[in-house]
Amino acid sequence: MGRSIMKRASACWWSGQNLASGAQSQAITPDISDSLLWYRDLGQHGFGEFSIAVVQANQYQEDQSQIETGSYGTFVGVHDGHGGPEASHYVNDNLFLNVEKYALEHGGMSSDVLRQAFIATDEAFLSLVANSWLANPQIASVGSCCLVGVICGDMLYIANLGDSRAVLGRSFSKRSIQAVQLSTEHNASLLAVREELQSIHPDDSQIVELKQGVWRVKGIIQVSRSIGDVYLKKPEYNKDPLLARFQLSEPLQRPVLTAEPSVSAYNLGRQDKFVIFASDGLWEHLTNQEAVNIVYSSPRKGIARNLVKAALEEAARKREVRYSDLKKIDPGIRRHFHDDISVIVIFLDHDLKSKGSKGAQLSLRSGFDGA
Repeated sequence: MGRSIMKRASACWWSGQNLASGAQSQAITPDISDSLLWYRDLGQHGFGEFSIAVVQANQYQEDQSQIETGSYGTFVGVHDGHGGPEASHYVNDNLFLNVEKYALEHGGMSSDVLRQAFIATDEAFLSLVANSWLANPQIASVGSCCLVGVICGDMLYIANLGDSRAVLGRSFSKRSIQAVQLSTEHNASLLAVREELQSIHPDDSQIVELKQGVWRVKGIIQVSRSIGDVYLKKPEYNKDPLLARFQLSEPLQRPVLTAEPSVSAYNLGRQDKFVIFASDGLWEHLTNQEAVNIVYSSPRKGIARNLVKAALEEAARKREVRYSDLKKIDPGIRRHFHDDISVIVIFLDHDLKSKGSKGAQLSLRSGFDGA
């Protein structure tokens, strides 16, 4: 994948007038055959077309996602909440605004801009927890994985916390497509993540534990990086009145989790056809190559919905039920079959990029509670 550019800044940003105030907010549509599936089959972003779909499995919709596009670029966010919807909702409402703020301050987009925006969002959520702690102690135990992509001309920036994933479809001929994973994941199921945690916490023999066949940080959470999860970052929130199942047996000596994202930057070429941004719910049931093959061999219109349905069909097959029956299961119970799933497919029109096309201003968010 072209060389990584960690420090380079791109003259690409949004102004509050262009997006925060001027972009037209657009909605996604409920699927007739599945009341928990919402979609936008095809739309236009700054440098091509996109397709988005999301399906709910939890009692409350914990996945949130967004596309923000305007005069200077396209922002894509997939925010996979856990423990409740509060953190992913907060990220959906605030992370892009922080990216916009720091890009304006620095005169363009860069890897450092994304890092600062992630950290600032986490710190602001901590303030919200501090103000809500006594009235709602549960808010200290909610968190969100965050996957962001920013396209500025020929540059693509990827920032990730947790285990959502961005996968590029790359083709050098019309006969084949190659899947290239762009994001770095932070799930304790990965040996590299467990080794990283053990190196940071050499005095903590329980930093990662195998519970019921699943590796977990402190025996509780699967991801090592997130926004929120304040109970594993600040000792003053790891005590009563927090629920006992989140309280550690020994006092927290240092933050167990971090909001420092893995960030990379890529030069996009004509061989790069599209990028799939999706929460972990999709990748539990489809491999990178399977997902890329579906996109490459199918019409663009409705492709995100097709990816979600392919994952749901596989989830139903694993549990030996029919997909038609799976669609009738209520949220909450449906989590036993699959997780919330968010998918955004971004197609790359290199002719638009080379012409410096500004594209239509757009703000699209899947921020709903399954209602």
